[in-house]
Amino acid sequence: MKQQAHSIRAFPASRLFTIDIGRLAARKHYVQALLEIDVTKARTRIRGIKRAPGAKISFTSWFIACVGRALAEHGQVHALRKGRAGLVLFDDVDLSLLVEKEVDGVPVPLPLVIRAIDKKNIVEIYDEIERAKKATGEGEGALVIGRRRESGPVRLYALMPGFLRMLVWRLLLRNPFRIKRMMGTAVLTSVGMMGAADGWVVPTTIHPVCFALGSITRKGGEGKGKPAIREYLKMTILFDHDVVDGAPAARFTARLVELLEVGYGV
Repeated sequence: MKQQAHSIRAFPASRLFTIDIGRLAARKHYVQALLEIDVTKARTRIRGIKRAPGAKISFTSWFIACVGRALAEHGQVHALRKGRAGLVLFDDVDLSLLVEKEVDGVPVPLPLVIRAIDKKNIVEIYDEIERAKKATGEGEGALVIGRRRESGPVRLYALMPGFLRMLVWRLLLRNPFRIKRMMGTAVLTSVGMMGAADGWVVPTTIHPVCFALGSITRKGGEGKGKPAIREYLKMTILFDHDVVDGAPAARFTARLVELLEVGYGV
């Protein structure tokens, strides 16, 4: 039989990290919250600020500032387990933001860990994201933006069989302080905002709390007591049910929604 036309490219070792994180996530117990939030006020103010020359603001940087404020007030939501009987609640909120970079010509989502987002303003967060976007990501060692390349360990990781890679991960994830240094205690993905489809994104994660931003749609609502066209954000939150119960998660969600709807910080 004649072979059909095709092409073959090398499977990037960096994808093994994504595969393994998916396996680890399948063993955890997440509660999913699919929300639709009126962000008209914030979007209007952000557009007004961005008209000024040199304005340093984006929807993402503003959203992260809101998350930092809400998580600082509800620390258990981003807590990490310590052994079987311990729970570590951190004073600072470190968040991983997935920034798509090209690694050896292949688009790869690389994590940028933004430290202490609860203590940074929107401009500081914006500057950090922009620096990350301009950073180069060359070679398989560039797996975390802002870190020195370590191609040797990455190649070694790629040569390991699956069960051995899982063992390495389990050893790494035993220490909550190491977890915070490596990947923070919260994660945000805004991939859903890049498409035109109207819907929610439901990601996988190993973080205590994960935020996924979907599309922003315009539809009828109420503004100043009258019918008006409003802008609504589709957002998904994943809570690790092993570290937080439904009631604290619900209180956190209510606080975050409040901050988003009033346009906190802008």
